[in-house]
Amino acid sequence: MPGDGPAGATGAAFFDVDGTLTTGTTLFRFLEYRFAVEGRPPQAYTQERQRLRAMTEAGVCRSRTNRAYFASYARLSVSYVADLAEEWFRAELESGGFLHDSAVAALRGHRAAGEPVVLVSGSFPALLAPLARLLEVDAVLATEPETLLGHYTGDAAVTMIGSTKADAVRSWCAEHGIDPAAATAYGDHASDLPMLRATGRGVVVGGDRELRAVAAREGWRLLPAPPAARPLRLPEPLWTARTPPAGVRHPA
Repeated sequence: MPGDGPAGATGAAFFDVDGTLTTGTTLFRFLEYRFAVEGRPPQAYTQERQRLRAMTEAGVCRSRTNRAYFASYARLSVSYVADLAEEWFRAELESGGFLHDSAVAALRGHRAAGEPVVLVSGSFPALLAPLARLLEVDAVLATEPETLLGHYTGDAAVTMIGSTKADAVRSWCAEHGIDPAAATAYGDHASDLPMLRATGRGVVVGGDRELRAVAAREGWRLLPAPPAARPLRLPEPLWTARTPPAGVRHPA
């Protein structure tokens, strides 16, 4: 994947991923897929979603719930997750309907205009790598799970949520000699607002009321909401939590 974008580019485009470029949430689509591979019962995934949803409903900020998501990854091999993420993404593409066509078309328009394109996401690199390759983007700014000795710890060192996205966009622009005022940012949730305001042009994807209200005041462009994600056909279990393959240190 190119590192610095097209030479001489004066603008850039920054895209949120979940709900913007994709119709489903990568974190949870992959989690359900992983739990199925690991032979966990369906209620295990449901319980994990409920745990995180309860945090949100209790008013816990998105950055903390984003960190809490990684608890189930504790002791998992980084290479195992990366390999499984590739399988999951292929399954998504085979199922169809995972990419939001309007946003992808906008992304390709920026590429055709010679502007570097950057993904800015609360998801994490293992899940974003296959999407980044497919869309030929120039960089990925994402949540960074903590790792130790090649395994996830169950926490995150950096969560790419809210104002952190805006800071990352400004830093990337400064590093690559791009004026943020000449850049465009795309997002679908109110938590993307700092990133949209960090650039010269915001584009709102979907129907978030707060974002659409700001768009009306600022004259920002609107893109339609993505269609509902199609159900993903889950794989047959390859192993169970009690009998993990070599190199995968998963708690029983």
